[in-house]
Amino acid sequence: MSLTASRCTNGHLYYPDHPRCPTCGTAESEPIDLTERSGTVVTWTESTATPPGVRQPNALAIVEFVVEEDTVRVIGQLTTADVDTGDTVEPVYVDELRDPDAGIREAESQEWDGYRFEPVD
Repeated sequence: MSLTASRCTNGHLYYPDHPRCPTCGTAESEPIDLTERSGTVVTWTESTATPPGVRQPNALAIVEFVVEEDTVRVIGQLTTADVDTGDTVEPVYVDELRDPDAGIREAESQEWDGYRFEPVD
C-alpha cells in the first residue's frame, strides 16, 4: 500500500484519487507516490471526541507535500501530538488506524490500514 496522490494529464495535482480530476474533469491521471517523501505540517489539532475504535486523543494534521513545482495537501493522523506548524513529517505505515471490532461496520467490509505522519528529527 502506498500514500498516493494523482496528477491528471492537464497537470493538476490532487489527493485523494478520484475517477476524474476535481479541477478540470479529465479522467486520465498518473499516480504520484508520496510514501517516501517528507511533508510540512500546515496545521494540526487533537480530537478528544473520536469515532468508535479511533484512539483518544487523536492528533490529526494537514500535511503539504511538494511535487516538482506543485504542492498537494493530505489530511491524516499523527503518531504524536508533539508537533508544531511548520514541522517536517514523513508517512509511516500502520496495520490498523482504528479498531476493526469497534463500531457498526463489519470488520471485513473495509480496509483498516494506512498511514500516520511522524515528525522527522
